[in-house]
Amino acid sequence: MQFTLGELWQHMGLFARLVVGVMGIMSIASLFVMGERLVFFMRMSGESRAFAAKVANLIQGEGGLSAAANANLERGKVGYLGRVIGAGLSAFKTAPKHPDLATESVARALERQASREVQTLKRGLGLLATVGSTAPFVGLLGTVMGIVTAFQQMAASGSGGLGTVSAGIAEALVTTAFGLLVAIPAVMGFNFLQGWVDGRAVDIAESSNEFLDVVSRSLQPKA
Repeated sequence: MQFTLGELWQHMGLFARLVVGVMGIMSIASLFVMGERLVFFMRMSGESRAFAAKVANLIQGEGGLSAAANANLERGKVGYLGRVIGAGLSAFKTAPKHPDLATESVARALERQASREVQTLKRGLGLLATVGSTAPFVGLLGTVMGIVTAFQQMAASGSGGLGTVSAGIAEALVTTAFGLLVAIPAVMGFNFLQGWVDGRAVDIAESSNEFLDVVSRSLQPKA
């Protein structure tokens, strides 16, 4: 027997093939999530930067917050930051006249939308975490079954030579290696994307606080 992938696949038992198939599905799913999240994050970052520049110009203009709140901002293409600040602007339009109550109402709207946006950014990361943590154990399961196959071959042949058990050992090692190959990219992708989400959560919190300061100053009685 030559220890090529094709030969190993031919000599694998049904259970080991099922293990490799499951890990193949896990690998494809994790790669799809990583690609989709990268594209999504890049698009959201661009839209958020464009929205921030547009709103900053409106607030710094003559109309101030009222002009920004009444502006026709494209809500479908404003990014995560646009949806959070947009919720604050909507709350500002319908807020009570009392400054403290208005500020509190805007703060609650910002906090609610920020939580939704962070959860949206985290979508799919749970799958990466699951693949990264379980793939080595799935590979280990295949390893155990490969060792069992090796001992069965040894018992059937009545001898303990290396040639008798080499196919089962090779099968066990392949499933172990496959599990690690699936888990390592998933863990790296999860850590990178989670770090990106954490950074954007900080950006959202800082932008919300800055917006709330602007709202508070605009509601103060004129001297």
